[in-house]
Amino acid sequence: MSAAPLDNPNYWDSRYRQGDAPWNRGSHSPALEEALLRLSRPGRALVPGCGCGHDVRLLAVRGWEAVGVDFAPAALAQARGHGGPASIAYEEADFLTLPQRLSGTFDLVWEHTCFCAIPPERRHDYVRSAHRALRPGGKLLGAFFLRTGPLDPPPHCFTLEELDSFFGSHFMLEAEWLPGQCYPGREGEEILRLFSRKD
Repeated sequence: MSAAPLDNPNYWDSRYRQGDAPWNRGSHSPALEEALLRLSRPGRALVPGCGCGHDVRLLAVRGWEAVGVDFAPAALAQARGHGGPASIAYEEADFLTLPQRLSGTFDLVWEHTCFCAIPPERRHDYVRSAHRALRPGGKLLGAFFLRTGPLDPPPHCFTLEELDSFFGSHFMLEAEWLPGQCYPGREGEEILRLFSRKD
């Protein structure tokens, strides 16, 4: 049983409305900025649990057609309020039960602070949704928390073996590395992984 209703939109919406969102650092992930240099030409990217949309905006600025998905209306209101390029779109939806209109339409899924925030028993739902969102040949790029985070999750931290067990059935690991850039205070807490979709 989760300590908080982590798959309940009302819980997260309330956190955003109250300004109780410490995961919101006010800017895009430095690890994403670095990781984009490893990818080929831009395409269509999906950001699950996009929150205030900082990573969505960076992807759009770098030439991607970027779609942010979140089920907290207050988060999406903040994201839309920040503006950004015309190539940005936001969808109010539950990523764990991905709407059919979003299936098979993306070249990239960028994971950052969504997988670590969901109830542990829903991790396989996340993996299936990520696989379903991608076109054949699509990639999942993620910044995952290692076992160095806070003792009271979320975020839920992971061993590399656990990540292998979650993603191995639907994805093939192409690369992993420790980011050279990260938010201040998060040094050594994240690992970047690049997966390709198994077709």
